[in-house]
Amino acid sequence: MEAPLQTEMVELVPNGKHLEGPLPATTPTACSQRVEAPSRSFVEDEDFLQKSPSKEPHFTDFEGKTSFGMSVFNLSNAIMGSGILGLAYAMANTGIILFLFLLTAVALLSSYSIHLLLKSSGIVGIRAYEQLGYRAFGTPGKLAAALAITLQNIGAMSSYLYIIKSELPLVIQTFLNLEEQTSAWYMNGNYLVILVSVIVILPLALMRQLGYLGYSSGFSLSCMVFFLIAVIYKKFYVPCPLPLHSANITGNSSHLGVIKEEASLQDPAEAEAACIPNYFTLNIQTAYTIPIMAFAFVCHPEVLPIYTELKDPTKKKMQQISNLSIAVMYIMYFLAALFGYLTFYDGVESELLHTYSKVDPFDVLILCVRVAVLTAVTLTVPIVLFPVRRAIQQMLFANKEFSWLRHALIAITLLTGINLLVIFAPNILGIFGVIGATSAPCLIFIFPATFYFRIVPTEKEPVKSTPKILALCFAVLGFLLMTMSLSFIIIDWASGTGRQGGSH
Repeated sequence: MEAPLQTEMVELVPNGKHLEGPLPATTPTACSQRVEAPSRSFVEDEDFLQKSPSKEPHFTDFEGKTSFGMSVFNLSNAIMGSGILGLAYAMANTGIILFLFLLTAVALLSSYSIHLLLKSSGIVGIRAYEQLGYRAFGTPGKLAAALAITLQNIGAMSSYLYIIKSELPLVIQTFLNLEEQTSAWYMNGNYLVILVSVIVILPLALMRQLGYLGYSSGFSLSCMVFFLIAVIYKKFYVPCPLPLHSANITGNSSHLGVIKEEASLQDPAEAEAACIPNYFTLNIQTAYTIPIMAFAFVCHPEVLPIYTELKDPTKKKMQQISNLSIAVMYIMYFLAALFGYLTFYDGVESELLHTYSKVDPFDVLILCVRVAVLTAVTLTVPIVLFPVRRAIQQMLFANKEFSWLRHALIAITLLTGINLLVIFAPNILGIFGVIGATSAPCLIFIFPATFYFRIVPTEKEPVKSTPKILALCFAVLGFLLMTMSLSFIIIDWASGTGRQGGSH
């Protein structure tokens, strides 16, 4: 039975999320010739996008107006997220050479999977990730894609709230000029994350439209660039090894001299060993590395919406945009991981920004970075929540009219569950690991490959053709990585031998 062709308007939002809504009905025009005739087979042929004598065919009837440069910026925003904070910890548990190899491999595989998505979408003219799943496997495919995207978004929101939980107490401590954290409620991260969720995030999440918050996309990317600059700058000012009691140093003008004096009193042999970088390392924590990297490169649900809004879109142009965006993020990720690791070596925590409190909790530059990152992630949470709520409404209340009560209850339930996850999670590493080991391999490896295998007609590419065999191997690779990472993470949890980096 032929699956109906469904197209959706997608509103872009930052950090790998999107909002969906049906396209308004239009009267038949000449453009409707692009849609398959009833006599066509399930998969459309090369004539699906008919050529115009004046310009390249458009991806859909929607007229894109976004330039090449702005599309690169939008996709870079979709890729960039909180995963950058965990990459230095990943390098500490793989070594520089192995980390560079794995990062390069994940980046190249992400580019290849985008190629599969673009080729599949060009066959059927669909611009939504879930709808590709529907064309490939029917309703189960759409639900599987929606579930993976929902888990990815929940993981992103959890990581953002965990940053609020761990960083906001340090910001308050600095503003109050406290040498040590007190037991007061306003210094407790669990109370603070609930407070921010209720006072700031929930009112924004209850709004029916959040279009104006799209400006936080550029601000979020700017904050991460600021974060990278600060990490590189601090590498040349933080001594190695760190003094044993550096976290208790007060914020007076002579703190750097005190740090260096304490560092000089440590055993020279231990100090030298602590400041030698590892180039190749394998341990139980290495199992978190690939999930963290996969989490950091997920942007695939946004590729098709960005492709749709591209001016004069072609698959070649969109692939160039994807490659350039991935290359820019690849450089930023590697520099943040490298300089973060070379600053703290094995002492780096799973949330890099928090590690700087070991040096000087009153550092003005790190304070500015913390405030910027906190503001960015706080404004991003309600935007990320919207597609999750919409996915739930489509799965459970598809034929229901809009209800403010249901709208509010879903938001409150989601925020409550995510807050409980953040409060009881021992560290951000677990969030990165589990989400990166489940939804990320599905969105990057398994779904693009299987959708491609099912959607591309056998008349164009037989089952035993090289592209389809490669796609099938790609899906198997993703399944193996997911199984391996989850197995090692579960073993780590069960044994309790893993290092609790970043727990607070």
